[in-house]
Amino acid sequence: MHTQQPFVITVSREVGSGGHTVGSILAEKLNVRYLDKQLISSLQKQFNLTAGAIEKLKGKKKNWLTDFIDKITPMPPAQAFGLDPKYVREFRADITTDDVFEAELEILKGLADMGSCVIAGRSGFFVFKNHPNTLNVFITASKDYRINRIMTKQGLSEKDALKVIKSIDKARENYIRRYAGVSRYDARNYDIALKADGHSEEELAELILSYIG
Repeated sequence: MHTQQPFVITVSREVGSGGHTVGSILAEKLNVRYLDKQLISSLQKQFNLTAGAIEKLKGKKKNWLTDFIDKITPMPPAQAFGLDPKYVREFRADITTDDVFEAELEILKGLADMGSCVIAGRSGFFVFKNHPNTLNVFITASKDYRINRIMTKQGLSEKDALKVIKSIDKARENYIRRYAGVSRYDARNYDIALKADGHSEEELAELILSYIG
């Protein structure tokens, strides 16, 4: 991957690994947009961007998404979309319909066309598999690390933290298998995989930057 040209970095992660934060730090260091589920969902709801509506917009204008972004901010932080940035938002096993997935896919591609970006989850490694300048990252961690992190962040008991992990792991695996046709744990999906144990999110972001460099 070359940072001198438009690029896409996808960050897939296990819940409780800190991967979402790693992606955010990475985007900040590279001075590019950070795209996650909350941002994509907010765009869909705020502007009613269904798969069908997007197809019509694409037929009218090549840079169909630019107008929607410009109505908010050129480099949209999560707060600009009226979102609650609390960590709890990461732990939602939402049901995704085919139409929602297709809309997400088109929004992601549209945002990537606007410039370099870091993308958290959303089957990014699959969506951008044919992108000419992409780096696919996977952040994992031991079960104990994930449980302790969720307990600390959410104030949950060990039992409830484990329930969160099992629920989200199952939902994300089902999502990837349904829409990408592969397992999210297949190492062949990624260029680099990092284990969070013993590292801060900042250190993990620096490791990824070192790999790029």
